[in-house]
Amino acid sequence: MDPWLVWLTAAGVLAVAEILTLTAALGLLGVAAAVTAGAAALGLSPPLQLVVFAALAATGLLFVRPLAARHLLKAQTERFGVDALVGRSAHVVSEVTGLGGRVRIGGEEWTARAYDETLVIPPGATVDVMEIDGATAVVYPRE
Repeated sequence: MDPWLVWLTAAGVLAVAEILTLTAALGLLGVAAAVTAGAAALGLSPPLQLVVFAALAATGLLFVRPLAARHLLKAQTERFGVDALVGRSAHVVSEVTGLGGRVRIGGEEWTARAYDETLVIPPGATVDVMEIDGATAVVYPRE
């Protein structure tokens, strides 16, 4: 079997393994094997093929993989949907108790209940949204 075909097969196996694991390391090794397959097809000797593969693999694993991992593992900085409402202030529209009430959060009216079930929050008060439970804002009065 020709050496370029062996390298190309290795590149394909590594690519499939990368798709299954999503580590970025196997993908970089697959790219190194594919480039080495091209070098082998051009007639490079087997020892030089190993040097090309080792150099490309080391470069990819030492420099490219940390950049890719940092990009993929970046923490989500923005909250979306109802998670974005937690921590915002709201205006009480109708009395809020441990059983229910209504608040206005950013122009939208929400059903609400008090975080502390013993509290009664009068209309006009400003409250903080502590959590969203389904379609109900759980609120606590500002002091």
